[in-house]
Amino acid sequence: MVSLASREIRNGDRVIVGQGIPIIAGVVAKMTHAPKCILMTEAGIIDFLPYKSAFHIAESTTTKGFSYACDLADIFTTILFRGYVDVCFLGAAQVDKFGNINSTVIGDYYNPKMRLPGAGGAADFIGYAKRTIITLRGGEFVEKLDYLSSPGYLSGGDSREKAGFPPGTGPSLLISNQGVFGFDEKTKEIFLKGCFPGVEVEDVKKNVPWNLKIAPELEKIDPPPEEHIKIFREYASGIILRKIGDSGQLVQAVLDFIMGKGREKQI
Repeated sequence: MVSLASREIRNGDRVIVGQGIPIIAGVVAKMTHAPKCILMTEAGIIDFLPYKSAFHIAESTTTKGFSYACDLADIFTTILFRGYVDVCFLGAAQVDKFGNINSTVIGDYYNPKMRLPGAGGAADFIGYAKRTIITLRGGEFVEKLDYLSSPGYLSGGDSREKAGFPPGTGPSLLISNQGVFGFDEKTKEIFLKGCFPGVEVEDVKKNVPWNLKIAPELEKIDPPPEEHIKIFREYASGIILRKIGDSGQLVQAVLDFIMGKGREKQI
């Protein structure tokens, strides 16, 4: 997922990155095919190359080599809203067929199964960035979102432009743990572009609750090249390469560590 996401960054692009997959994708791009891309965080750090993966948007790791810093308001008002963001990356808990995102709540809003972090600046980024890459690592495709956090192509067609969003903006790609998806130029409905090695079309369709459209010719997705893997190991071995069987156990381990319990255990 990270390697494929990094390839969507072009040389010279101005890129908003968050913690996790986006910031590592940005690092990979900047250290390989796009050395002149400009990485930016929502907190206002501009043109940096972190010395390790950041765990939040204002972490000090993102200050290595940065060109300048501004405040959060300036990121939105003087950079994003004026059309200076080429690419942004957004994670999602739920995505529908038109690229609308839920990152707020699973289940009923007032009696939820799970309360999520919320949109933060995601609604603004997907609203004004020229290209938005959605990553669906642990989320799911749904027929109807439990909550609309960030607008994709709304109800499809030209509904996004009619709602007042700048022409030419919106989701351009979605990357899941099974493959890569595009959006139809006219209908704006999502379609499968290619599967990861070892994944079949039917495997993907099992996880999509509507009749998923398939590209006439599926793209061949190659495994990450060795130079990408070296960067993963250097910057984010714990995030990218570690396999966690039970995320609940990890959360409990973190809480125990914070409370001073079992510090001898490795998380």
